[in-house]
Order: sequence, then structure tokens, then C-alpha cells
Amino acid sequence: MPDEDDLRDLFAAERAPIDIDVHGVIERSRRRRRPKQVVVGAIGAFAIIGVMVVGVQGLPVVQQRALSTQNQGLAPAAAPGPNSASDTTTGGTSAVKRAPAEKINLCEGAVAEPVPNASGLRLDLVFPATAQVGTAPVTGTVRLVNSGPGRITGTTAAQPAITLSQSGIVLWHSAAPANPATAPPVAVDLAPGQSVNYTASFVSVRCAPVDDETQSFRDALPGVPAGDYALTAAIDFAQATPTESLELVTGGPATIALR
Repeated sequence: MPDEDDLRDLFAAERAPIDIDVHGVIERSRRRRRPKQVVVGAIGAFAIIGVMVVGVQGLPVVQQRALSTQNQGLAPAAAPGPNSASDTTTGGTSAVKRAPAEKINLCEGAVAEPVPNASGLRLDLVFPATAQVGTAPVTGTVRLVNSGPGRITGTTAAQPAITLSQSGIVLWHSAAPANPATAPPVAVDLAPGQSVNYTASFVSVRCAPVDDETQSFRDALPGVPAGDYALTAAIDFAQATPTESLELVTGGPATIALR
């Protein structure tokens, strides 16, 4: 058993130094703190995102879209105009009134193609097969025929508009009456297959665009040369039941030889 002297010597002896790995201790401490830092950073990021979402949701819809578009580097799309999707012929948001029958074909323009009439009306031309060239009117008949399945009632213009053309180009066309009071409308009451006749005429001369700028054509228009030409007719029809617009009635072309 050690005595008092042994114990005194033992405590008096110099203690051996302890070698501490300072870098290792610091690295282990950093590894222990790193998961906590990641968790705290993620929570902070989610909090910031939440604030941004709430801020955007609080904006008006237009500002939200503009902000989203600007973040993508794109310019906002322009809104369509009020009439951008309008249909002028089949019941769109706005309607454009068509030209009257005597203005469907204009001097030196392309001849309009015949169009089917919704009520079943059509025009047939009965003109001589040949006629003399010159300034004298060539007279014929235009027949308004009810080719539909039901009775048709209403009124038409006093006379149909006649067009003289060649190779699809308008050479001459009827003008509107100078005094509409002298050309009252014609009453129409046609059962299926029935027709009504109009007296019509044309002049074998050639007009120019300047003639469509005035009420009547110029005097002494140049005559057309001898050859084969086409005649077409058009007339405005108003149903007995009032509607917003007139119906256009047309018919296939008739050929006439001018000698």
C-alpha cells in the first residue's frame, strides 16, 4: 500500500501534455450545425416566396398578367378590338350594307358572279340572239321566277339593272333612275313556278370609272366593236314582311352577238 511519501511524489510529478486536434474539433462542430442552418434557410426562403405570392394575388388581374409577362421577357398581347371578330355578311356583331343592284357591277370592273337567292327567286334574260352595234338601245325581257317551294310576296325595283360585259369585264351597266318617284316599286306575289316580266334594255357602248362618279353617264360614249358579249341582270327584292335589308336577285348570263 503506498504511503504518504509515495502519494506526494505522485501528485508532484509533471503531467504529460494533452495533444488536442483543434481543426478536427472545429470541423465536427460545423458538421453538427450545418443541418440546422439548412433548415433555417429553407424556412426563410419559403417565407419570402409566400410573401411574394400573397403580394401578386392581391394585385388586379391585369397587373398580375402584366407582371407574369414581364418576368418572361415578353410584351403583353394587344387586346382585340371591339369589331375584330365581326362578320359583315353572316350575322356578325356589325353589318355593312351592300351596294344596290345598279352598283354591283361598275365600269371596267370585274363582273360579279351570280349568287343564289335565299327565297328561291332568280332572273332569266330573254334578249335577241343578235343585235346591231351602235348607240341605239337593245330591248329585251327579264323574267323574275319563283323557283322555291313556297309562295313569295313583296316588292322589287321598277326595273332590273343590266350589265354588258366581255371576258368578265364590265363595259356598260344600267344607271339608277334619275328621279325615283317616276319609277315606283313593282308588287310581287308569286306561287312556286310563277314569274313576272320586266322590260329592260342596254346600249352597246363602253363606259369608264369616271362615269360611276356622277348620276348619269357622259354623252357620246365610244361604241364597242362587233363580237360576242354577255348580259347579266340584278334586282333588289323586299319581302312583304319587313326585314333589315333587301335581298339581291340575280341570274346566269345570256350571250348576245353584236354585228
